[in-house]
Amino acid sequence: MKDLNSVKNKLIPSKLLFLLSIVAFCVIIGGLFFCSHSESVQSPSPETHVGSRELFFTSVPLPEKLEFANEPVPLANFDVRESLDREMLSVANFHSQALLYIKKTKRYFAIIEPILKQNQVPEDFKFLALAESGFLDKIISPSGAVGIWQFMKTAAIENGLEVNDEVDERCHIEKATEAACRFLKNSYAKYGNWTMVAASYNAGISGVNRQVTAQNSNNYYDLLLNEETSRYIFRILALKLVIGDPLKYGFIVSEEEKYPIIPVNNVTTDGSIKNFTDFARSNNINYKLFKQFNPWLRQTYLKNPKNKTYTFKIPDTGNYRSFVFAEKTGAL
Repeated sequence: MKDLNSVKNKLIPSKLLFLLSIVAFCVIIGGLFFCSHSESVQSPSPETHVGSRELFFTSVPLPEKLEFANEPVPLANFDVRESLDREMLSVANFHSQALLYIKKTKRYFAIIEPILKQNQVPEDFKFLALAESGFLDKIISPSGAVGIWQFMKTAAIENGLEVNDEVDERCHIEKATEAACRFLKNSYAKYGNWTMVAASYNAGISGVNRQVTAQNSNNYYDLLLNEETSRYIFRILALKLVIGDPLKYGFIVSEEEKYPIIPVNNVTTDGSIKNFTDFARSNNINYKLFKQFNPWLRQTYLKNPKNKTYTFKIPDTGNYRSFVFAEKTGAL
C-alpha cells in the first residue's frame, strides 16, 4: 500500500503537467486564430467596388444642382436637401424595387415620352407616372384610383376617358397618358409652374389652392402640405436620379436585362366580340397575352352596343414568345 501511494504521488504532477500542456496548446492555437481572423475582418474601405457582396451601408450622394421640368430645385435650403435625402435613401436602398423599375422603364418610357413631347409636357413627368403606379397597368389605390396615371373615375371621365362595365381606359396607357397631359396643361394654366402642377396632380387643384391661399405662397418648396404631397416631388426627383444614372447608385443592369419593347399590330373593330379567347386564338396569341396587352378590357367579351371603334394591340411576339394551343376536347 505504501508503494502504491508513492507511485500515485509521482503520477499526480505528471498528470497536472499534461493538462497544463493541453491548456497552453489551446491558448496558443486560439490566439493564432484570433489574430488571423482579426486581420481578415477589417473596416470596410470607402473604395469598395460596385458589385461587392459585402453588406456595407452608406449614405446616398446628392447632387449639387437638380431640376424638375427645367425648374431649379433649391438644394441650398436645408429642408429641401433633407427631404430629397430621405427619398433617395428610400428609393436607392429598396434594391429589388429599384432594379425592377430600371428594367421596366425602357418599355414604358418608349410609349410615354413621345406623347408627353407631342403635348408639350416636360419629359420629367414620366417619373411622375412611375411614382404613381410603378408601371403596374391595372393597379388600384385604396381610394379607387386606377391605372398607370392613377385616375379617379370622375377625373378620368372629365379628361376624356371611357370608364364603364366593359371598358376602363384608365388602364389604356396611351389614352391615359393623353388624359394626364390634358390635366397637367390645365393645371399649368393656373400655376405657370410645373412643380406646382405635379403637386396638384397628387393633392388635387382645389387641395393645393387652399394651401396657396392660406399660406400666401405659390412655391411648392415653401408650402406646408400633407405628408404624401410634401414627399411627392422629392420621390419623383429620387426616381429621376436613380433611373437616370443607375450605376452611380450601385445598380448594374445591362441593356439585355431590361424588358424588351414588344412590337404590336393594331386590330380595329366597331362591332361586338363574343369571346376574347377565340378572338385571341384567331390572331395567333393566347387569352393571357391578349388581356396583358389590352388591360383596359374588363370582361371576357365586348358587347359594344353603340358600335364604337376600338383598337386592340396584338403583340407580334416573333422570337419573344411561343404558344401551345390545346384543341377543345371533352377532356378539357
